[in-house]
Amino acid sequence: MAPSAMSRWTTSLSDAQPVPYWLDDPGKPHPEPALTGAETCDLLVVGGGYSGLWTALLAKERDPRRDVVLLEGREVGWAASGRNGGFCAASLTHGLPNGLARWPDEIHKLQELGARNLDEMEKAVARHGLDCEFERTGEIDVATEPYQARELRDWYEEMEREGLADGVEFLDTEAVREQVDSPTFRAGLHDRRGVAMLNPAKLAWGLKRACLRLGVRVYEHTPALTLKPYGAGMAVRTPYGSVRAREVALGTNVFPNLVKRVRAYTVPVYDYALMTEPLTADQLASIGWKNRQGLGDSANQFHYFRLSADNRVLWGGYDAVYPYGGRVRAEYDDRPETYAKLAEHFFTCFPQLEGVRFTHAWGGAIDTCSRFSAFYGTAHHGKVAYAAGYTGLGVGATRFGADVVRKKPLPFPPEPFAWTGIALTKWSLARADAHGGRRNLWLRTMDRFGLGFDS
Repeated sequence: MAPSAMSRWTTSLSDAQPVPYWLDDPGKPHPEPALTGAETCDLLVVGGGYSGLWTALLAKERDPRRDVVLLEGREVGWAASGRNGGFCAASLTHGLPNGLARWPDEIHKLQELGARNLDEMEKAVARHGLDCEFERTGEIDVATEPYQARELRDWYEEMEREGLADGVEFLDTEAVREQVDSPTFRAGLHDRRGVAMLNPAKLAWGLKRACLRLGVRVYEHTPALTLKPYGAGMAVRTPYGSVRAREVALGTNVFPNLVKRVRAYTVPVYDYALMTEPLTADQLASIGWKNRQGLGDSANQFHYFRLSADNRVLWGGYDAVYPYGGRVRAEYDDRPETYAKLAEHFFTCFPQLEGVRFTHAWGGAIDTCSRFSAFYGTAHHGKVAYAAGYTGLGVGATRFGADVVRKKPLPFPPEPFAWTGIALTKWSLARADAHGGRRNLWLRTMDRFGLGFDS
């Protein structure tokens, strides 16, 4: 890399604040008080991200008499639910290719359930007045290499054969660049209805307000420390109190599950993103992004990018960083070497935006499981339920309350084997991207056993 080029790219980051753009909002609501003393309820929800918020809201909608308490260890939406890219996909299986490979006999039903879930989510946004900048824009998967263009066309033809191409269109080079103009784009697959864009933090805050209006008692800065049976129900201890509940729903995702046997099924993987300053009308016209679709490229180490309500560009992905030992720590949320890499990639994709500056740069942990799709289960004789393993497509899927598949993914091995295996997989994926998509023996073995890991 030429020093002048590196200087130009890093200069774009000189004013970037190391905080999530979505959470850096003067309209952020004040947290609810922490729990002090003893509480009782019918349903206790642990976790104030999307999983917990949707669980509490749907429980009250279905039975307004149900007494529901929600505990959040810090503030509602502060973790993955307020840091993601705001892509709200219909898919319940982390994308159609993953779903078709794992559940071919059920894929049409899973697609139908996912589409219905996204429709119901859109209705809930309207019904509860959730001011979250919800836009049903669709998404384009773009190819930036010749082999990726061939793979996209082959995949589209397979979708047609399987009867799964409704609402999806293959775009050649001219067609994809007519939608969004990047010299790197060679083809695209346009899903017109299956993805919405939204402001992720505003969705979490809106769900919190809706829960409070329906009578859910929300306690923030109240971590759940222990979970134990208590009579006919369960008891959870907190720093200043406790909650006794008939049933408990755990939505802690990337954080250590209170059901300890579940912990081996997920690992934290850190993802990073940049946000530009608002584009001027001329800058926006130079890239022709008039239909506001979300975009993602087709590499193993992929980028995702979209426009905000005020025409900033969010640019994220590529690096997927697994910390040795699988620990979740605040210091991992900031990674300047990844920000520099992302800035370089941004201006390679959109050279016509040279001179644009980034205002925010941040990271956060995703709960990844070996099958790349959420799993569900119960414990303590059905009195405790949990969901985890969304692997980065949880904005829409967290609302989906059904148990899609009962079989759990394969657990991750203990250290140092987990770190070594993930590092080898990342190295192999990078080599595949650099060598026409050719997968080495390690990746082919992973494919055979249905294991996955990408950015």
